Amino acid sequence: DTTELLKEHEQFTNLLESLGCQVDVASPVEGLVDAVYMHDPMIMTPHGAILLRMAKPVRSPEPAEFRKDLERIGVPILGQLTEPAFADGGDKVWLDAKTLLIGHGYRTNQAGIDQIRDLLAPHGVDVFSFDLPHYEGPGAVLHLMSVLSPIAHDKAVVYEPLAPVRLLQFLESRGISWFTVSEKEMLTQGANILTIRPNVVVLAAGNPEIEGKLREGGVEVHVFAGNNVAVKGDGGPTCLTAPLARA
Repeated sequence: DTTELLKEHEQFTNLLESLGCQVDVASPVEGLVDAVYMHDPMIMTPHGAILLRMAKPVRSPEPAEFRKDLERIGVPILGQLTEPAFADGGDKVWLDAKTLLIGHGYRTNQAGIDQIRDLLAPHGVDVFSFDLPHYEGPGAVLHLMSVLSPIAHDKAVVYEPLAPVRLLQFLESRGISWFTVSEKEMLTQGANILTIRPNVVVLAAGNPEIEGKLREGGVEVHVFAGNNVAVKGDGGPTCLTAPLARA
């Protein structure tokens, strides 16, 4: 429902601004429907943006379009992936300024991981990769952030059935505990949560189980109606944003 989608997008943007975020909205590009999921064409780092190459053919023009937006608002560019590398931003999770996790799956290959690691190595950033499961195959959307969303320096939300064992062990080794998401709510973006600042998050409506767990755990939860702009496109509030700077 295009009318509802646009309304949801505006309400989502207004919610972010009400929570203290400065929001820049990129112009739509004809034919690139998936470009609403701004998280995927780029990885933002403390040292500049890394523009990616996207494995899904219909999304391949997006990084070049994103470059125009970054240049327009003055965001420095650290580098860009080149063939045969490909990667999606949804396959990366920052734990801190020196620790980047990357999922290795159908949307991010080893060459992509290697090039990202090479770009960040001079800045002392450690890059750890984790194999993602086959799940529903190459045509489905399964990113690392489909199963893991950090919500504070020591807390996360995890969909355990699809989470790599080594990933869970890594989180434990860093003293990070997590709230578990059910299969039902993983499918409605219950594991795809946008952290505004530690313990303040945005969650797609329709996920009462994980919402309740978060509130009981002392997390401030803001819910937005995203049935059209998020859930139907297999992208939650994290996918809809590309955070560029944090205080």
